[in-house]
Amino acid sequence: MAELRWNPMIRDWVIIASHRQNRPNMPKDWCPFCPGKDKKVPEDYDVYDYNNDFPALSQNPPPPDAPLFCETASDIYKAAPSYGKCEVILFSPDHNGRLCDLSVPHIRRIVDLWSDRFNALVADPEIKYVFIFENRGEMVGVTMPHPHGQIYGYSKLPKKMELELSSAREFYDKEGRCLFCRINEEEKSFGERIVAENDSFITYVPFFADYAYGTYVSCKSHKKTISDFTDKERNDLADMIKKITGAYDHLFANVPRFPYMMCMHNAPVNTEDIGDVDSYFHWHIEFYPTMRDSQRQQFMASSETGVWAHCNPTVPEEKAAELREALERFEDINN
Repeated sequence: MAELRWNPMIRDWVIIASHRQNRPNMPKDWCPFCPGKDKKVPEDYDVYDYNNDFPALSQNPPPPDAPLFCETASDIYKAAPSYGKCEVILFSPDHNGRLCDLSVPHIRRIVDLWSDRFNALVADPEIKYVFIFENRGEMVGVTMPHPHGQIYGYSKLPKKMELELSSAREFYDKEGRCLFCRINEEEKSFGERIVAENDSFITYVPFFADYAYGTYVSCKSHKKTISDFTDKERNDLADMIKKITGAYDHLFANVPRFPYMMCMHNAPVNTEDIGDVDSYFHWHIEFYPTMRDSQRQQFMASSETGVWAHCNPTVPEEKAAELREALERFEDINN
């Protein structure tokens, strides 16, 4: 079964994708993403776009089955086709590679591929949001350790993005400026939560961080999507990704592959009905690490999951200082 179902209590869509439950367990000595014969990937590549073999969304979805599971016609329960696209971005042919070990020019090629695929998905008028992300580590639920990320194209605007857009637009209407530009200024002025900075990007543990070691990577200039970046900004984004992933992987000696979720927030697309987002939406990446110290996982438990009342068991200013020290260790090794 593959469809979208409407939750009337929070006015949001849930993806029902039961076919993904049947994904096979890969042999431990075989990886579909490693170069080789009889695979969907080329025998020689550096970065590569790969259509997900078990997509939650597709551009030719079947009709919804939901009416079969409703006894009568309902004005609160509704379903929609699971329209969209799911792609995999392979970061490197090295099965055991890490982002922080790649050269900046190599990561730049990942940035370019992200942008190319973003533009390709935007060309489909049914796609309303393009989400570029990476899940890393078994703690996050990753079953394929080969370094990779994913891109989802949604036909409905996800709830968190709806809330973020609403807040940004409200601030813009009141103050006449971008909320994220204002946040960047606040973090830059205070300074203690900044982890890394280059000409085009600033990374910090935000004042309101809900995850220990959670960081935001924000563009210093006001850009709404990755495809708006200049050549210089693309190079600087590659440099910043190397820096922040290097800091994570050198935070704890016993955790050389730090688990996290990397979530890139671009502006919505093909959504003229929500107005001109150019003025008030600001591109950024949100990193959600899943460890609160070298031994313990940070769980999103009842308060966080049940009512979205997040509790950070750490102090953002202290975690930012630890990440700066980890970045120094990483750069000392690489210089």
